[in-house]
Amino acid sequence: MKRFTSPSIPLLLALITALFAAVVSLSFAADGDLAPAPGGILLPELGSPSDQYLTPADETRLGREFIKNVRETQDVVDEPLIDEYIQSMGRQLVEQSDAAGGQFHFFVIRSPVINAFAGPGGYIGIYSGLILASQSESELASVVAHEIAHVTQKHLLRAFDAANRMSGKTAALLLAAVLIGASASGEAGMAIAAGAQANALQQQINFTRSNEQEADHVGIGLLADASFDPRSMPIFFERLTDASRLYENGIPEILRTHPVTTNRIADALNRADTYPYRQYTSSHRYYLVREMLRVSHYDKPADAVKYYAEGLKQERYLNQEAHRFGYVLALLQAGNPDQAEKMLQPLLKQRPTETSYIQVQARIALARKEMEQALQTLQTAYLLLPNDYPLAIHYAETLLKAGKQSEVDKVIDQLRALRPREPRLLRLAARAAQARGKQTESHRQLAEAYVFEGDLAAAINQLEIALKQPDKGDFYLQSQLEARLQELQQRHSEAQAKSQ
Repeated sequence: MKRFTSPSIPLLLALITALFAAVVSLSFAADGDLAPAPGGILLPELGSPSDQYLTPADETRLGREFIKNVRETQDVVDEPLIDEYIQSMGRQLVEQSDAAGGQFHFFVIRSPVINAFAGPGGYIGIYSGLILASQSESELASVVAHEIAHVTQKHLLRAFDAANRMSGKTAALLLAAVLIGASASGEAGMAIAAGAQANALQQQINFTRSNEQEADHVGIGLLADASFDPRSMPIFFERLTDASRLYENGIPEILRTHPVTTNRIADALNRADTYPYRQYTSSHRYYLVREMLRVSHYDKPADAVKYYAEGLKQERYLNQEAHRFGYVLALLQAGNPDQAEKMLQPLLKQRPTETSYIQVQARIALARKEMEQALQTLQTAYLLLPNDYPLAIHYAETLLKAGKQSEVDKVIDQLRALRPREPRLLRLAARAAQARGKQTESHRQLAEAYVFEGDLAAAINQLEIALKQPDKGDFYLQSQLEARLQELQQRHSEAQAKSQ
């Protein structure tokens, strides 16, 4: 069986690190009312390695290094409601693919950049700017489906295979060019690949274009099978292409890293037309998530309040109810909980079981320093919907703030059955243990959070601290800690050796 040669894995990691640091994206705002934010970094578009070249351990290690780098360099959104939404959409699409049941991890990065990417290990990131640029849930799903297709069709593997046939210098130059989207505008990739052979570079450019077309075809099928509009993919890309002409330097990053041509759009439309036409609607949660992200883009809460007030007055919004929800969030962020409560009440009356509204109602109570009211609001909803993860997390965190330790532990224990590997839950368990004076357990839980975030060095450090704590007394606990520490040390050493 052909295996991926050892120098190529460090090459990928080096390229990823270098590209994160060096490639700066355009400041194309997702909404005309928001000022472009600096610091958007273009992430390379990657696919999924194959077992023919990478062992499962290699793929896991690459994915761990990849997500660690992403978390260190990007503003990954850590809001359970948003995370739950994007994970749910991703799973819905993956279940229609050849990789159904496989390990995929979806996350949102807070940035006005309009782009998405797929990395090793099934990690797929979506910039919040892309979510705001979409005008329907199917448009958002079309990009997620496209990235899933890059993974399932093993496009990174093919780039590795082509690079392996070249000399080391040429391979590095060409692979870098492909990863940063040389086929989009040519300029950035050509600059990196200036020393490479012209015919080899053209092969890579053509290859990337072929990947995009293949990802379109597979992604459109996923959309249709998952009950999203298959026509949304070419429509979204065409709209972004048309909109980019209105800006002097405003080409969205997704058009650079996913080169769009008239022929590609026409091909995608023809493909989508093979499916029966019907009406598609966007979920209510999609509209709410858009406004949650929009509010988070504003540096000045007063500007957000002004945006939503004017939008209501001029009837300028995609969804009125979601716009009002965004107004509530903006008012709360601006330090006006009373007005936020007044705006929220009609929304709650209309949808009394909408957990997004319930959680904001609790946040309003906390802003008023009404802890018991916040707890009562969350407890009532939690008893009705104990399996709603975002709601349960919010309830547990509020219980911890209130010092209600026994109640916190009960909620955490129930959450563990739902999400045993969730870093936010592990961090919450660490804080709860610390509040009880259980320092060893606190460091142990924090170590596991670091493991699932891809930072083995930090996890090892936490376990070493745990073994030095005076409350570690239990012989079996100490044995478990030592065994886990040895396991992680071995994994870390092997990873470092392969990266040399």
